[in-house]
Amino acid sequence: MTTSNKLLPVHKRFDLNFVKGSGVYLFDDKNEKYLDFTSGIAVNSLGHCHPKMVEAIANQAQKLWHVSNIFSNKELNNYAEKLIENTKIFDYVFFCNSGAEAVECVIKMIRRYFYTKQIAKHRIITFKGAFHGRTIATISASAKQKYLEGFEPALQGFDNVEFGNIDAVKNAINSQTAGILIEPIQGEEGIKVADKKFIQDLRKLCDENQLILAFDEVQCGNGRTGYLYAYEYYQVEPDIISTAKGIAGGFPLGGCLAKKEFGQAMTYGVHGTTYGGNPLAMAVANSVLEQITSDGFLQQVKINGEFFIKELNKIKDKFPNLIKEIRGLGYMIGVKINDKIEHAQIVKAFISQKFLTVPASDNVIRILPPLIANKENILEALDKIETSLNLFTANYNA
Repeated sequence: MTTSNKLLPVHKRFDLNFVKGSGVYLFDDKNEKYLDFTSGIAVNSLGHCHPKMVEAIANQAQKLWHVSNIFSNKELNNYAEKLIENTKIFDYVFFCNSGAEAVECVIKMIRRYFYTKQIAKHRIITFKGAFHGRTIATISASAKQKYLEGFEPALQGFDNVEFGNIDAVKNAINSQTAGILIEPIQGEEGIKVADKKFIQDLRKLCDENQLILAFDEVQCGNGRTGYLYAYEYYQVEPDIISTAKGIAGGFPLGGCLAKKEFGQAMTYGVHGTTYGGNPLAMAVANSVLEQITSDGFLQQVKINGEFFIKELNKIKDKFPNLIKEIRGLGYMIGVKINDKIEHAQIVKAFISQKFLTVPASDNVIRILPPLIANKENILEALDKIETSLNLFTANYNA
């Protein structure tokens, strides 16, 4: 199926037209079955058309879809209480519609907190390679030229430093520094996992300098790493986090979670949303949260993720001229391809074997299985990966 020329040409699409999904599989308009380890770029937490999600949508759709935030609604209150209870460290949540909106709320909260304290701090330290969204504020925070090009001047107030370099962070702190914003695992940049000590040192720096520590967990949150949120893996408590993508399993939703000290700076009238927190989104998100926090669910993601990474490293050893490195945590995995070979070629080779993955920066292929993927699904993926690489190698050498 040819992509409509009426669409703004900002996406480069593969020539695949999917019409149906079930569990970890997608089906195209020719009824060909594909193993989907893109999860809509870490969005389809429970795969496609999970029965609990379908039930939640169907039930809520017959009752109430949207009501303005000038009113309360049961689904909003229930889900907010449940999400905060499961994080154990936050006191407030603001619901919006996307990851970029969630990060915008983080940025505004950091600045607003110091404004309410009548302290002249507004600058935020961010990191090279970060991806925080597509709005002017979030591309300014990321400070990556390919996203800024044509949209400058960038919003002022961000100091961008090397990811993983604690001395660079220390040198960037000045009298106007308000906080630090970091993706603990950089997804778009190629699944770069921050060192535990580095993240823990950031927490110490923030405590010593009265700074706010904010995590962007849009991609790495909601069970993706085998933890509800990645800060648990780092054994660090951030003050604020942004979340989205997998939070509602494919239904548009984002959130900003904050500790009371910082959240209470966001008072009536200083921020808002039209669609955020609508009953339909809340009902769907609640069905996802119930599944991923059920007994043993996230532990299985950890176990399966470790197995997957171990087996991918075995494949790496078989194809040293193709694969340089396996990165990741849980079901957030990156395969670094030799720089002499464009990673898109390998992605296409996977597609030929009906296996779907996601390109990323640094010549990395992201493998992001639905969290429901079991060992059998992983073994199927490994078989498709090895078959693809064997065929690619034969053709490439030819």
